[in-house]
Parts: sequence; C-alpha cells; structure tokens
Amino acid sequence: MERSLSMELVRVTEAAALASARWMGRGKKDEADEAATTAMRNVFDTVPMKGTVVIGEGEMDEAPMLYIGEKLGTGYGPRVDVAVDPLEGTNIVASGTWNALAVLAVADHGNLLHAPDMYMDKLAVGRESVGKVDINAPVIDNLKAVAEAKGKNIEDLVAVILDRPRHHQIIQEIREAGARIKLISDGDVAAAINTAFDDTGVDILFGSGGAPEGVIAAVALKCLGGELQGKLLPQNDEELERCKRMGIEDVNRVLYMDDLVKGDDAIFAATGVTDGELLKGVRFDGSKGTTQSVVMRAKSGTVRFIDGTHSLKKKPDLVIKP
Repeated sequence: MERSLSMELVRVTEAAALASARWMGRGKKDEADEAATTAMRNVFDTVPMKGTVVIGEGEMDEAPMLYIGEKLGTGYGPRVDVAVDPLEGTNIVASGTWNALAVLAVADHGNLLHAPDMYMDKLAVGRESVGKVDINAPVIDNLKAVAEAKGKNIEDLVAVILDRPRHHQIIQEIREAGARIKLISDGDVAAAINTAFDDTGVDILFGSGGAPEGVIAAVALKCLGGELQGKLLPQNDEELERCKRMGIEDVNRVLYMDDLVKGDDAIFAATGVTDGELLKGVRFDGSKGTTQSVVMRAKSGTVRFIDGTHSLKKKPDLVIKP
C-alpha cells in the first residue's frame, strides 16, 4: 500500500465524525449513523485505491451503502480490503457520552478476516503483554501476566469490559482478584485500542462484543504492536453455518492476530466523535469544526495524531435542521 493512502483515509473518518457529531445528545442513533455512513461513503469516492468492503454496514440487501462487497475508491491505486464502522458507538452519540469514533481499517486484498456479524469473545492487551496472555486461561492468570509484564501490582491494573449481564462472572472474578474495572456502555474498539496507550490508564480488555469490531481493533493493535485474541460465539444454527462457510469448523478455535489480519501491512484510522481517553470529540464553532484523529500503519509502525480544522461554509450538509 502506498504511504500517502494513510492521509487520504483520515479525510474519510473526519467527514464521518463531523457529520455524526451534529446528532450528539439528540437521542437519535439511527440518524447519527446514517449521517456518518453517507459522509464516509462520499469521501471514499475520492480515495486513490481499488477497495472492497469486507466488513461494513451489512449485506447488500441490508444496507444502501458501505455494504459488504461494495467497491470503493477511484479504481486506481492499491487493491485493498476495507473494514468500516462509520459510527462506532451509535448509542454513545445519541446520549452524548464517551468514546464514540468513526473508524476504518485497510489491508492488502485477502488479508482481513471476513468476520460475520456475531459475537466474539475478546482479550486485548498492549505491547508489553504480547504473548503472555491466553483467552482460554482464567481471568486471574491473565491479570497476573499483565501485571508482571508491566511491572505493576494487580491492584494497579484497570480492566475494561462492556457493562452487560453476560459479563457478570468475569466482572466478579476481576474484582475478586483485586484489579480495578472500567465498565463501558458501548464502544469496545476504542477500549481495545486504549490498552496500547499508557496515557489512557487501561491495561486489558475482557469480554464479548461484535466480531467485525474485533477485526477492526485487531488492525489497530497490529499497528501498535499489541495483541487481540478472539473466539467466535455463534448463537444459533445459522451463525454456526456462517462460521463453517468461513472455514472455521471448530468454533472454539482461538483466532490470533495473523488470523484476524494477515501480512505485514495494514492501516487504521479513527476520528473522535465524542470525547474519549485517546481522542477529543468534534467541536463546532460557527463557521468551523475541529477534529482529532489518529492514523497508524503497521509496516512502518508510524502513529500520527492529527488535529484538523474544517470550514463548515463549504459543507452545508453538516448543518442540522431539526
């Protein structure tokens, strides 16, 4: 992939963030998601690449744009697979809380797992803990491993997990071990990425969430030298059959980084929609909007934080008319 593609992709997530941020706190998650999707799709038309959506807004008959199999880009440039989540945290934007992102991931053609829309059990850690955790191990063992790797006591650790009834047992085990917990309502892509940045205060992610989001987070962690392990959790015969069509006969099989994103090159881009530990959300000030983004490339190990100022006079579609 060309080095210049990284900066082109940031424009895509910036547009999605600016469009969806207008809906923050309005209680309308579908409108926010539609705004992000439309803006993201429009800017993709200008990106010099031959892209195919492998993780998107659904199948062709479920989504009008950014559907699985849709072609993106100008048709010139590298041939790539694209995973998108135009608004990671629709409920977050609707309520105006933390860590909503516009995100995408790109890798060479054939290198991204075409994860079906089902649950995935996940375990994510930063660089220091790579190779020292095991999704099949007890919670206490993984906490001990991360504490040792980072030179901390277990009591110093912060584990992040979605606040769901299905996680009651894991939450209890974390508390019994003495670690601290950050419960989140949504947005486990941001939570997984935060494990790789010391400033966020997050050390490890546990629990299940969407499988497509797991692949997107894995691309980010590959760029950052971190690790995500996953196990698909089909809930019915139809989902079990989808796993088999993917070539996964044993659903208890652990998916490691090279299963989720192959090769040595991938790009991840994200723009904050609402404030989070890593990125600030969109700000509007009359005729301009400001964004904060991060873009990373696995091959070079480059991580860039980008502050953007955008003229809204040239973007009338970003003005909400209730």
